Order: sequence, then structure tokens, then C-alpha cells
Amino acid sequence: MPTDFEGLFPIILIGLIVIVVAVLFTFIPVMLWISALAAGVRVSIFTLIGMRLRRVVPSRVINPLIKAHKAGIDVTTNQLESHFLAGGNVDRVVNALIAAQRANIELSFERCAAIDLAGRDVLEAVQMSVNPKVIETPFIAGISMDGIEVKAKARITVRANIDRLVGGAGEDTIIARVGEGVVSTIGSAKAHTEVLENPDSISHNVLDRGLDAGTAFEILSIDIADVDIGKNIGAILQTDQAEADKNIAQAKAEERRAMAVAQEQEMVAKVQEMRAKVVEAEAEVPQALAEALRSGKMGVMDYMNYKNIDADTDMRDAIGKLSESDEDEEK
Repeated sequence: MPTDFEGLFPIILIGLIVIVVAVLFTFIPVMLWISALAAGVRVSIFTLIGMRLRRVVPSRVINPLIKAHKAGIDVTTNQLESHFLAGGNVDRVVNALIAAQRANIELSFERCAAIDLAGRDVLEAVQMSVNPKVIETPFIAGISMDGIEVKAKARITVRANIDRLVGGAGEDTIIARVGEGVVSTIGSAKAHTEVLENPDSISHNVLDRGLDAGTAFEILSIDIADVDIGKNIGAILQTDQAEADKNIAQAKAEERRAMAVAQEQEMVAKVQEMRAKVVEAEAEVPQALAEALRSGKMGVMDYMNYKNIDADTDMRDAIGKLSESDEDEEK
């Protein structure tokens, strides 16, 4: 039995050594350390172990450090590690520093890291400083003084301003300001033909406004790419105003008609009221005659004369109506 254990002991020892070496190479990036030494970057193996303990991926720091060292940029491991822990992109920052150095653009690591942490692509900003970017606006509509709608499309050539990347406005602000300038220029033109004849007046007017103030860009030029004629807004507005005036006039006429109808109905009611009063007064006549006869203020002969006069009046009315009807038939 001891002889069997003595035979297995070397195998177990070799297995333990293999496991320890595997764990060691897994936890400690030895190959990364060797690559750094080969590139001339002095990094302690304990520094790499400390990165592991601080939950920093060593390759995300050491590889950019090697790249910066080869490019002649003076950065430290602590700077790159702190930027990584802050949530920045270390590789992009180092690439931006290399690009800025090649383009003779003054850019420090602190400013570059601040731009990256602000959420902007610092490498793209450096590239835009060397190679300006063209921003094309959509069609911007303005109305000249003669009421014609004019649409213009502009191309804005901008260059990144490194000093204003942190806290500066973006492309949307540039487009909005240029659009405001285009609308203002078209609106100040007395006729749309002036804009069509001199489209460069729009770019000159917009450039003189200093629209890049407070933005992360520097406007190099504004070129009008296309000008188009839209609707006759003045005529449309006049037509709408005339239609509105007509509707108002019709409403007022309808109001007057309704008032006339109401007044007519009121007069009809008053006529009926007066007729009712006449009927009521006529109903009191027989009572008055009876009272006069009873009181002796009126005799029988007086009453008979009244009846004769009343009958004579009715006869004359009947004759008058017959004559009127004959004349109507003759006509």
C-alpha cells in the first residue's frame, strides 16, 4: 500500500503544479506583462494583480498604454486606470491623443478624458478638426414680403472646436440657427425674385450672425444648395380672410333676418291683442245700452234710431263689398 502511494505521489504533485500554474496565468496576465516589457513599457506584475483586485481589465489599460508609449505620448497607468474606472473608453482617448499629436492640435489627456466622459466621440472630434464635416439641412421654408413661399436647402461646413466640446451645443442647434437665419433673410426680401436672383445673400446674412457661438463647432461656410418656390401664401391668406368675412356677413344677415321675423311676430301678437280689446269693448256696448234704458237716459225711440243707423251702416258695407268684388272680376 505505501508503495502504491509513493508511485502516485509524483503524478498528484504534477497535477497540483499544473493547476496552480493555470490559476496563476488566469489571474495574473503574464503574457500581457511580457508584451509590455517587450514594448519597453515598465509595468510591475503586482500592478497587474492590483488591477485584477480593483476589477479593472488589464488589457483595456496596458494595450492603450503600449500604443501611447510607441507614439511618444506621456501618459501613466494611473491616468488610464482612473479613466477606465470612471466609465471612459481608454482606447478611444489614446487614439484621439495620437491623432491630435499627428495633426499638431494641442490636446491634453485631462481635456480628452473630459470630452470622452461627457459622452462625445473625442476621436471623431479630432478627425473633424482635421477634416471638416458637411451638414445638410432639410428644405427650410420662408415667406417673402410679396406672400410667396420660398424653400431653401443649405450645406453647412463645420469644424470641431476642441475647446468647446464640453458644454457646447451640437449639430441640431447649428441646423436650427441656420434655419432661423434663412427664414429671416427670406422674410426680409421684398419679392421672392430677389432670393432667386441672389441666393448667396442668404449665406452671407446667416454667416454674419455668428451662429456658432456657444456650440461645439466652428462654421466655415454656408452654401445654398437648392432654392424652390412653394405656395402663394399671401393669396391663400387673402382667400381665407375673404371667406371668413363672407361667413361673418352671412351670420350678421341671418341675425338681422331673425330679428325682423321676431319683430313681425311681435307686431302680429300686438294686432291680435288690440283686436281682442276691440271685441271686449264691443261686448260692453249692449250692456251699456241696457243700463241706459233702465236708468232712463235713453228712450225707446232713441234705441230704434240707433238700430236703424246700425242696419243702414251694415247695408252700406255690404253694397261696398259687392262693388269691390265686381271691379275685381272686371279686371
